[in-house]
Amino acid sequence: EEHGARHLLLVSRSGLKAKGAKELRASLKELGCDAQIAACDVTDRMALSELIDSIATEHPLTAVIHAAGVLDDGVIESLDGERLRQVMAPKVEGAINLHELTENLELSEFVLFSSAAATLGNPGQANYAAANAFLDALAHHRRALGLPGTSMAWGAWAMATAMTGELTEADLARLKRGGMVQLSDKDGLELFDAALGAGEGFTLQIPLD
Repeated sequence: EEHGARHLLLVSRSGLKAKGAKELRASLKELGCDAQIAACDVTDRMALSELIDSIATEHPLTAVIHAAGVLDDGVIESLDGERLRQVMAPKVEGAINLHELTENLELSEFVLFSSAAATLGNPGQANYAAANAFLDALAHHRRALGLPGTSMAWGAWAMATAMTGELTEADLARLKRGGMVQLSDKDGLELFDAALGAGEGFTLQIPLD
């Protein structure tokens, strides 16, 4: 409605099988947006390359928003190679693939969803913090190459998602004691626009009390 986006390609590992995917597509259609939903794991470079190549030339890819993430929290002594790989792959491998496969396209935006965990630290999230710190660095690397790149480090959102739906009352109370205020959808979207408008490689979107 506000930015004139009329053609979206929404990508996840589940595609149309994801919960709420068909309803999302229908609601976007009501807003005048043609949204295509595809199943693709962005860590699979060949599959991602084929998907990008399949985009219609009359509506070329002009912006990328990478918002994939997986959590596997635990004290640092428990974070073995597999637990590191599981959390870092969708962030790091996915971002590298998107960066390299779109490097020669004329993108207006390349947005990476990072986390305040990489900036402030968060108990039990050493693997997640490291993965997001890579995204912050990649955005700066892209800008040094003359390419668009913005890493947005988010705090906690109020809406429960597949990543945050299992947070307990104790978890939420700990965040609150640390001064972190949960973001509403409205505030989050306003901060997204503000971050793009700032023209910086890295921004931190986190309301603090």
